[in-house]
Amino acid sequence: MRQPTGSAYFMDEHHEARAAHTLAILVDNEPGVLARVIGLFSGRGYNIDSLTVSEISHESHLSRITIVTTGPADVVVQIKNQLDRLVPVHSVVDLTLTGKALERELILVKVRGKGELRVEALRIAEAFRARVIDATTESFVFELTGKPDKLDQFTSLMVPLGLVEVSRTGVAAIARGPEGMTA
Repeated sequence: MRQPTGSAYFMDEHHEARAAHTLAILVDNEPGVLARVIGLFSGRGYNIDSLTVSEISHESHLSRITIVTTGPADVVVQIKNQLDRLVPVHSVVDLTLTGKALERELILVKVRGKGELRVEALRIAEAFRARVIDATTESFVFELTGKPDKLDQFTSLMVPLGLVEVSRTGVAAIARGPEGMTA
């Protein structure tokens, strides 16, 4: 028998498959809103895999929070319902369920190497369409935009070539088509 872990993922008694879900949350742009949204996740033991926030309308004081979380479908539905009940939240959309989401992320990757390792890093970067944004005689910094799994693949290929450091922006996502999120 499974023992409680203090996490909401313990609710998964049926060993349901865990999947990543991208939630787009339209909120009031005011101090403390992000802390309240994050507090909902941390207080219930939910993990956040990616988080981005930006103001989308200065005139209407709205911001968009994009969160990627991983868990069973019923737990993600519970998260969405709890977010919907927060006062500063106008709407929550699980972009994963719409099947129409476009997701992109930006990554900066620093690789140190000389000789053949340097040449191989440049060759792989070219295949991934990464841009060199800084170069020294001993290192490169590559910039790459794409789906998170593509960025993961690029990073893993750079490890044996001298990966030094990685910086990622987090997922930006939007639904295809003419409709937008409504307040």
